[in-house]
Amino acid sequence: MTKDANLEKITALAKRRGFIFPSSEIYGGLANVYDFGPLGAELKNNIKQLWWDRFVHKRDDIVGLDSSIFMNSKVWEASGHVSSFTDPLIECKHCHSRFRTDALPHENLKQCPHCGEKEGFSEPKQFNLMFKTHIGATEEESNDVYLRPETAQAIFINFKNILDTTRKAIPFGVAQMGKAFRNEITTGYFIFRMLEFEQMEIEYFIHEKDWERFFDHWKEEIITWAIEVGISKDNLRFREHDEKERSHYSKRTVDLEYNFMGDFKEIYGLAYRGNYDLAKHKLMYVDQQSNEQFIPHVIEPSFGVERTILPILLDAYHEEEKRIVLKLKPRIAPYKTAVFPLVQNKEEIVTKAQSVHQNLVALGIYSAWDARGNIGKRYLSQDEIGTPYCITIDYDTLKDNTVTVRDRDTTQQERIKIDQLQEYLMPKII
Repeated sequence: MTKDANLEKITALAKRRGFIFPSSEIYGGLANVYDFGPLGAELKNNIKQLWWDRFVHKRDDIVGLDSSIFMNSKVWEASGHVSSFTDPLIECKHCHSRFRTDALPHENLKQCPHCGEKEGFSEPKQFNLMFKTHIGATEEESNDVYLRPETAQAIFINFKNILDTTRKAIPFGVAQMGKAFRNEITTGYFIFRMLEFEQMEIEYFIHEKDWERFFDHWKEEIITWAIEVGISKDNLRFREHDEKERSHYSKRTVDLEYNFMGDFKEIYGLAYRGNYDLAKHKLMYVDQQSNEQFIPHVIEPSFGVERTILPILLDAYHEEEKRIVLKLKPRIAPYKTAVFPLVQNKEEIVTKAQSVHQNLVALGIYSAWDARGNIGKRYLSQDEIGTPYCITIDYDTLKDNTVTVRDRDTTQQERIKIDQLQEYLMPKII
């Protein structure tokens, strides 16, 4: 099966089962904007919590930040975004739709893909990618603000505050998760490229002499994370930016790319930003031991949340003879277990099943309750949303206090004592 075919099936499954919905759908939708449904919200939060646990809680050298979306516009002037955060676009002379030249096949440059007219296109022009809005009741120029196009600048402008309150010494990092917004021409492909997206970023502050060592460290950390969260190593590769592609302040940039839609495309980035950003914001570091003052250099690993979710779904999706199954890593699956009463017309079985379900939830094992239809259809339904384990309460449960635990991937079943469920499940789902 081609990845394009898989993408269509993932898109359909995501909507059908409550992972991802087109935004504003009842009013015709809004291109390249999506909402995460009940299961999608759980998947997304599980990925973010796992990332935060790995890169903040389990490391003594990284602290967290949660900054505002709006910042003083002087931030974006100092960083260079106001003057140079642009894309070259061409515009249809008939319908005025805009397109990135690199996103159009060469043969389409003679005909607008939106309206079909052949009046031609304008010469490429640079368009700023930031969304601009206004604070206050009047639209005065002094009230201009921007929706942030990246989360990194908030880390840089809080550099002194973080140093003063944490007493961290170089090398150390600051991690942040949050929404970013770019008014760019999107090219579809479901949630791969969106106007509103979420980033998980780290700015890691170092001595200049150590940049190569830490660059290699974070390169390994990026791909290790991708594999651990459920992206196939076979579909990943690093691509080095050449000198023309790199930002002017970067000595080295690599992308971690995923092979989907028949091509390799960036999901994560790693950049050595030098000391450009802190210098622009006039921020210094004072070494507490030597009293030396200098502007630290920065290694930036950047992870896209939605660009994590899409490869995960593609690699987890399997069509087998009698079922569709999402083989999600248990740690990120929306539900860890599903609890079924074998039958609905025997009160003791239903009551016992409800008790097992409630106890699992109380233990922090997020569990689905399903008493609809026959047991086979319930299994298939949970397979399709990636639930790792299904627990069935039946007539034998009333005799010996055991339940049937079914493994999603193998479909094998085991009888487990109810009081041993926590011990059985926890090593498998954490």
